Amino acid sequence: MTTQQSTDQQNNPVTLIGLGPMGMALAGTLLRKGHSLTVWNRSPEKADGLVAKGARRAATVADAVAASPVTLVCLTDYETMYKVLEPAAGALGGRALVNLNSGTPTEAHAAVKWFDERGAGYLDGAIMVPPPMVGEPGAVFLYSGSQAVYEQHLEPLTSLGEPRFLGDGPGLAVLYNTAMLDMMYTTLNGWLHATALVGSANVSAEKFAEMALGWFMPVVVDYAALAQQAPDLDAGNYPGTLNTLEMNLNALDHITRTSEEQGVHSDHPRLMKEIAERAIAEGHSGQSYLAIHELFKKATPRP
Repeated sequence: MTTQQSTDQQNNPVTLIGLGPMGMALAGTLLRKGHSLTVWNRSPEKADGLVAKGARRAATVADAVAASPVTLVCLTDYETMYKVLEPAAGALGGRALVNLNSGTPTEAHAAVKWFDERGAGYLDGAIMVPPPMVGEPGAVFLYSGSQAVYEQHLEPLTSLGEPRFLGDGPGLAVLYNTAMLDMMYTTLNGWLHATALVGSANVSAEKFAEMALGWFMPVVVDYAALAQQAPDLDAGNYPGTLNTLEMNLNALDHITRTSEEQGVHSDHPRLMKEIAERAIAEGHSGQSYLAIHELFKKATPRP
């Protein structure tokens, strides 16, 4: 880092509230990259190591907020954020706050109102990597809401990872985050269920991984092909030229029955089968499996 870069960063002080594992990673990265950092945590002793490295420990939340033009918040949820920051309401005026908590789009919209009433600029964010990757190549942080806050404080945000501004809708960052976590857990569940299925015949996960992850996932489950099909999802175009939902239902039935026969958990494949059956009942039988997208776009009917 050049002397000029270090000076520029020191002229852009940052406050961080919340020193859980992710907060510690954020703080360590900001210090490592030369930022002037003020920290506050409900358990003050958690900041001892950071103070030894040059951070300033604020005695109160109000003191922490007043120390910097921008405050990063990394707490459990929105409700906790409000409880922590309410005593500092008088210090929020004219400041900017970047929220890196998790939650829902509705909560993000409510947060804009809460901070607007207290005279503060607000930017909602989502951290897309685990703590060890913060500040490293490949780290991505999502932001949405106030573009002015984003642009004014882009320098410290860039220190944490590649910032991607999704738009002025404050709920977009947390919505993207939730959607990608949805993909992650669904993929993990598929892998875990598949290993349990072959495990019922005493096939080890290590042995199964050779074919499942070494060939099947990168070749048959082709992510590039999914990207190419994204315009069809937007257009509601699901031609069944290569396969139909009816054909896929047959495979889902086999997965469900095999799970039952092998004595492994069958709720997951049974749910997939029931979803396909509902899509067929709605008239998508001759379309491709992607037609299930039409079902997913609707709220789940309640009895």
